[in-house]
Amino acid sequence: MSDVSQKIAFQGVPGAYSHMACQAVKPDMDAVACASFEDMLSQVQDGQAALAMVPVENSTAGRVADIHHLLPESGLHIIGEHFQRVNHHLLAPRGSQLDKLKTVHSHAQGLAQCRQHIRKLGLTPIMHADTAGAAKDVAATGDPTVAAVASRLAAEIYDLDIIIDSLEDDKKNTTRFLIMAADPIIPEISDAAMITTLVFQLRSVPAALYKALGGFATNGINLTKLESYLRPGVSERAQFYMDVEGHIDEPAMVHAMEELQFYCMKDEVRVLGTYAASPDRHRQS
Repeated sequence: MSDVSQKIAFQGVPGAYSHMACQAVKPDMDAVACASFEDMLSQVQDGQAALAMVPVENSTAGRVADIHHLLPESGLHIIGEHFQRVNHHLLAPRGSQLDKLKTVHSHAQGLAQCRQHIRKLGLTPIMHADTAGAAKDVAATGDPTVAAVASRLAAEIYDLDIIIDSLEDDKKNTTRFLIMAADPIIPEISDAAMITTLVFQLRSVPAALYKALGGFATNGINLTKLESYLRPGVSERAQFYMDVEGHIDEPAMVHAMEELQFYCMKDEVRVLGTYAASPDRHRQS
């Protein structure tokens, strides 16, 4: 039995971009493939893995579906972030020819990130649970008319030909991942750039969002992300997900959080983590 402290969970099958992110961030840890996001988070919740590599947004296709409402409910803590370059390839069984291809399988995000090229090629997109899983299934069929959009690692693992290299429409295509653990690891306050991620739900008062965020403006704290979404079963009131630049224990942040909490429902401000900003954060623009 391998050491739990040396395991990092990801959603997908071997060869997924999440797998590549695990290798990039924690090359000495064993990457554990999970069938769903819930299974991935459960690995850490149940003590079977030390970390989870969680995709939250892509520079081309936007937010990863379902993640925002899963994170707060998971009870896990964000301890870091990673920006993974997503270099999609058109893969097919050995000996396949481009002009014979008819369909292309991939995750909805993978298809969205290559939409223009897929349309130009005249291929019919078919959604799959994940990119590497699509590559695995395409390899199993051996059908020369069926292709997949997936990584170079997936091509190597499942012995597929790379028909087209770099199929993505945006050559800066990048996915942001959050590294999550069962216990919070909050760095000491320093000159290093920090990110704090939180979720909150406002009281029903006029201009509540404007007033709640006023403390961040007056204390000079930059918001880098603010999104609203509906929690399952709670359709009448939006939940907000926010990333801000700063350490949760800095005086300016303490004052801003006090004002935020004043305009929020009781116990509905949850800090998911304070962690070092990735060096790649400001290279994405």
